[in-house]
This record gives sequence, C-alpha cells and structure tokens, in this order.
Amino acid sequence: MEKVVTFGEIMLRLAPPGFLRFSQTTNFDVIYGGGESNVAVSLANYGVPVEFVTRLPDNDIGKCAMMEMRKRGVGVDKIIYGGDRLGIYFLETGAVSRGSKVVYDRSHSAMAEIEKGMIDWKKVFKDVKWFHWTGITPAISQGAADACLEAVKAASESGVTISTDLNYRAKLWRYGGDREAIMTELTSYCDIILGNEEDAEKHFGIKPEGLDITTQGEHVKAEAFLSVCKQMMKKFPKANKVITTLRGSLSASHNTWAGVLYDGKKMYESRQYQITHIVDRVGGGDSFMGGLIYGLLKYPNDDQTALNFAVAASCLKHTIKGDANMVTVEEVQKLMGGDASGRVSR
Repeated sequence: MEKVVTFGEIMLRLAPPGFLRFSQTTNFDVIYGGGESNVAVSLANYGVPVEFVTRLPDNDIGKCAMMEMRKRGVGVDKIIYGGDRLGIYFLETGAVSRGSKVVYDRSHSAMAEIEKGMIDWKKVFKDVKWFHWTGITPAISQGAADACLEAVKAASESGVTISTDLNYRAKLWRYGGDREAIMTELTSYCDIILGNEEDAEKHFGIKPEGLDITTQGEHVKAEAFLSVCKQMMKKFPKANKVITTLRGSLSASHNTWAGVLYDGKKMYESRQYQITHIVDRVGGGDSFMGGLIYGLLKYPNDDQTALNFAVAASCLKHTIKGDANMVTVEEVQKLMGGDASGRVSR
C-alpha cells in the first residue's frame, strides 16, 4: 500500500489513574498522543507505510515521544528538532453523568514555535500518496498555521490526496488568528473532509437546515447532515467526499456511534453501535480517520465498506486506554461482520 504522511503536534498526556479527579490524584499516568500521531499509529497497525512529521524538543522527553512513534511502526525520519519543551495536556476521565475534562499546557512548545521554511515539504512528499492534517494544528499558533499552509500547497503541487479532520477546539485559537479565514484557505486544498456539525458551524458558519441538532441527543439522524455536506461541497469544490461521525451521548460512559459519507451524489450510512462501557473516548475521531484513510485506500471503489471499516475501528478504540487505536485489521473486520461478543480468542 502507498505511503501516508500526517503532520501535527504530539503531546505528553498526563492523566489521574482510573476515574480520579485532578484534586484527588497523587500521580499521573503517562501516555504520548495527538490527533495526527494517533492517525499515524492506526495506519501503522493496519500495515500502511506512514510517516509522522512534527517538531520536537531535542531532549529526553522529545526523544520519548519520537520513540513511542517508532515503537508503533510509524516513520520518524522527517521529524525536525528545536525549541525547549513538548506540549502537555492533562486529562480527567469522566464517568456516567460527569464528563471528561482536558487542561492544555502547550504554549511555547516546540511545535507551537515552528515557522514556515523549517520543513522541506518537497522532500517529505516524495513517493507519498496521501497527506493528513487536522484543525488542531493551525489552532496552536500562527507559525503552525503557516507551516500547515506550506504543507497543503506542496502536497497539492505533488498530486497528493489531502484529507482533514476539522477538529474545532474551543480551548485553542487563542493567538489571535482569523480562524474562519485560516481554515477556509487550508480546507480549500482538501479532497476528503471529516467534521461534525460543531466543526462546520464554528469554522465556517454552516448549519444543518431545518433542524436544531442540540435537541436530538442520542437520536441524531444521518439525514440531518445532508444539508451540511452539500453546503461544504459548495464551499470547497475540490472536495469529493464529506464525512461526519454521529455520536449520541447518553452519558460519559454510554454513547451511540455511527457515521455518514457523502460523495456529492449519494449519502452512505453505517450501522449504529451502542458503546455501553467506554474505557477511553479520547482519540475516537482520530481512530475513525485512520480507519477511513485505510478503507479508502484499500477499497477505492467501495465507499460503503470504507465507511463501515472506519466506524467499526473507532468503536473498538473506545475500549482501549490511551490516545491511539491499538487494533488490527482482523479485529475490525470481525466487528464489521457482526461479532461483538468479546469472547476470549484461544
């Protein structure tokens, strides 16, 4: 299978054990993760050649993040080094009626201080089929937004397929950048766009027509997003597929999960899964994106199967502690086939 490149920030994740609150814990579990690195790990697990591009501090913590990627089979040769620190985020895991909470500590990180011209994108995209970025990267800093724009322009010039997960983050975009203008220019280069109703509204002012999404709860319907998909394709004519995940949140521990894909002519809808005992929902969207990229590469003429793979893969991610999805193609296909028994494999 042809090579994929992802670009973004990998962070140190510090989380109280189990379901402890920040105010209760005396220690933190250490995990490395981030939107684009999570996608890269998923793809590596599926046997796809993948490179992760980022900027890391040249110290022990930066090297630990790099080694985590290398350990998972992700290429690290295009990573650049500089700056003083790795970004951190603290995660308090919610349960039942108490939602999870994230506190960012990523100002002045190595990736936040990246500047255009630091990465040789022409070299990065040599013999590459696919490039993926997310809306988190341009939200970090103006320098990161500039580097991301460099990347999508170079990828476009090289004929590389470009995908994005719009990933609106309310706690980011603090540096004063014009979010709508930046995201509109970046997204205009994309062939594949993933985003939910909040992403579309916050970034571009696009809303579902004739429906108040906030009243739907677990009964969110796929047809509600057809108008969003059509508006997105009108705004971004290069895009040939617009995809969204459909998450119904009954509680922090019980979600419904499905997805829809629109190719400009037809709306494809997956089955809906009941995820009744969530272990870790962080990285759920990233695992969907990783599954989707794999599915579209593996089944280029079968959007339904590609969508089904992405939804099943991300359903499994909710059972796995950490940011990244540690599952195999065979495990995803087993769930796609209807086996959700969870029986011991002997």
